[in-house]
Amino acid sequence: MPSFLRDLRRRSRSSFRTEKPLPSEGVTPNGSSSGSAPTLNGLANGRNIPHKKSNSTLNSNLGSFSPPSTDSAPSIKTTNGTNGTAPPSRPPTTNRYSLNGSLSPLSNGNVKAAASPFSPRVTSVSDNSWVNQKVLLVYGHIGDPSLKPLDGTLTVWHHQESFPPTNWPVYDSQFKVLIHLQPGPNRIRLDFTSPKLSSGSAVPAHATHVHINYLPLNGSPPLHLAIILAKDSPGTYDAVPERVEQEGNGLPTAIRKFRMAAYLWQAFTGEQMNRNHLGRRCFRYEEEWQQGTLTYHDQATGQMRNEARIHVIKCDKTVEELRDLDLAQQYDKGTKRGELFVIASKAVKDYFKARPGQRLYVSAMFLDSHWDPEVKVIRGHAALGGGDETLKLAIFGSHALQSYPASIEEVVPAFTDTTPTDTKHVANDSNESGTNWEAANIGIGAHLHETGHLFGCPHQESGIMLRDYTRFNRTFCVKEAASKRTGSQGKRICLPAEECSWHRLDCLRFRYHPCFRQANDPPASFIGQDESVTAWAVDNNNVLVTAPSGVAFTEIYTEGDELCRAWIEYADSNGMGLPSRQVTLTESDLRARLPEAKNKRLRLEIHSAGGGKHTIEDFGLLASKASRLRLPDGRAGFRGSKLGFSKLQGSTPEELILDCATIQTKLLTAIKVYHGIAVDGIEFVYEDSTSQLFGKKGGKPGGSEFLLDTRKGEILMGFYVRAGLWIDGLQVLTSLGRRSEVFGKAGGGSGHTLIPPRGYRIAGLSGSCGAWMDGLALIITR
Repeated sequence: MPSFLRDLRRRSRSSFRTEKPLPSEGVTPNGSSSGSAPTLNGLANGRNIPHKKSNSTLNSNLGSFSPPSTDSAPSIKTTNGTNGTAPPSRPPTTNRYSLNGSLSPLSNGNVKAAASPFSPRVTSVSDNSWVNQKVLLVYGHIGDPSLKPLDGTLTVWHHQESFPPTNWPVYDSQFKVLIHLQPGPNRIRLDFTSPKLSSGSAVPAHATHVHINYLPLNGSPPLHLAIILAKDSPGTYDAVPERVEQEGNGLPTAIRKFRMAAYLWQAFTGEQMNRNHLGRRCFRYEEEWQQGTLTYHDQATGQMRNEARIHVIKCDKTVEELRDLDLAQQYDKGTKRGELFVIASKAVKDYFKARPGQRLYVSAMFLDSHWDPEVKVIRGHAALGGGDETLKLAIFGSHALQSYPASIEEVVPAFTDTTPTDTKHVANDSNESGTNWEAANIGIGAHLHETGHLFGCPHQESGIMLRDYTRFNRTFCVKEAASKRTGSQGKRICLPAEECSWHRLDCLRFRYHPCFRQANDPPASFIGQDESVTAWAVDNNNVLVTAPSGVAFTEIYTEGDELCRAWIEYADSNGMGLPSRQVTLTESDLRARLPEAKNKRLRLEIHSAGGGKHTIEDFGLLASKASRLRLPDGRAGFRGSKLGFSKLQGSTPEELILDCATIQTKLLTAIKVYHGIAVDGIEFVYEDSTSQLFGKKGGKPGGSEFLLDTRKGEILMGFYVRAGLWIDGLQVLTSLGRRSEVFGKAGGGSGHTLIPPRGYRIAGLSGSCGAWMDGLALIITR
């Protein structure tokens, strides 16, 4: 054997020696050896920095925190003799509970030790979950529920010290925390301390690691946030003198508070969607690189972060004009009702300058709202949500803004602040804001209610859309403070069943809304694609419903109902797939869901996955003999639901049975559409030179002709129709997948695809015509 081979040996990993201890060997965030557990008043090493409290909550018990460490990682000596950086290692994800050993607050967790029976246990999100929101609501309990409940403090240590540690109260072993996430994997540590427990070592002994993956979404339209100012606005909002002195009431503070409220909306909505088993999905915000405000430390350090942008928009009205207008609105329920919404809509459209076909989603706040103690009215304020095809808008006032938290550290103090509302300076909105925490509920929650209208939600029988936001605090607090509204002295534990919520129907709307789209969703219908729903009366008194994007759910109303109390869902159980494009409705099934309805007329609102809606005013009438007719060859025909309102002057009903549907020797060779800025008529031309006309020959002389390729057996399959009050445009669809151009006004009305359901074919047309066509439906047959 060569001599040099005898000198070789394999060096084991344990033969390497570090020059400094690794994090798992007891290094604290500032690079010193491990110390005592962090407490409510800061880190154990006592390195607190002075700061000015620029946030909204008075008399909070948050204490001070050390700034994030800037020390570099310990160096190690590599095999080639050079110095490097110790690579971070990730513990096995199967062991998510604490390691009762020599661990620093942010150690890498490689040391194996027994888990503490008092480690925090997260129940709201599983380890290694994927989320799409920057601020995540997490809740759970301490240790084994069978143990005696404990009070204490939970400290959240964020990934790689990217965000200062935050402290959260624990009551009866229950906790709720907000976690700030960085894009990508996040390794979060939760430390529990209690005066009744001893750590048993120099580091926190009761801790848990949770891994959360944060994927920001850029493939869906954002919800824009805006503050609207009068053209001569001083840029201030209502606040009591003590708050003005301590934190100010100017535009910068308003922006911080509004931004924090918006992230609470997001955390709340994401959690509600998850509880409804529809994925942890939520709307996103337009974000920009700016000085951070989600922690008050950033005000002192100037730390830059990517956070929600608040657009500041000036309208063309003065402060007094806004306030006088709204005063008139509240006393005069006539023509000026909703005028503030019109002003806000114009200002937002002028500011964003949206291009044709682009739809904006904007939730805005009037900063110049003002409580007038003499007339006891909030002037310059309106709570409204809605919009048109180009802008979906929600507006609200700033009268409760002083009570909002301005950072994550202030959330619990803000929602437990029992300071009475001083109506000499600020409003007690609807007599439901008798204390600061209740004012925060009304302000943040009611604005979210209007944002729900922005996303298409009507009023519901429960939840945010029925003023359930008076309990908005319970989502973020384990314990409820004393309430002036209810006279309660406080609630010990706020259980999930007693929290504020989105109604199930709201969540179903969100599931298919373009603003809630996730990266792993199947292709969804966005603006410009077909969102239509069509109902067809068929055999056996049934109704078939078709939608190119899928039928999402059906709301069932009885005569006189304003709120929906029964519905049918068609999404699959995990909410991740598209629903069926065709479903069957029967009157017996519908009435079984409303046993008290008896013989009341049923009204249905059927929603597609593309966001469209079709209303059947009288289901019984549609499914009855009134929708049937006898074709010339003896077969039964069925009229589908009609497009257009048939309201033009001189409008008369029309019906046409196609010869090619009942006579085998008739061959349809061409379709002519007569049109101008609307559709006037449709002519069907046969091989024997005969034709049939529905409507009239108006508009373009001779009309526009579309030829069928009869040599390949091409036949008429249906139409794509643009319709609103009348028939704006029409496109021919064939069995070979060909489409004509859209004849008439291609951008008018909304889009609807009229293709018979499976097993049926076109037998004719039904509708009406005045100066032009103002009603159109297909007649189908087996």
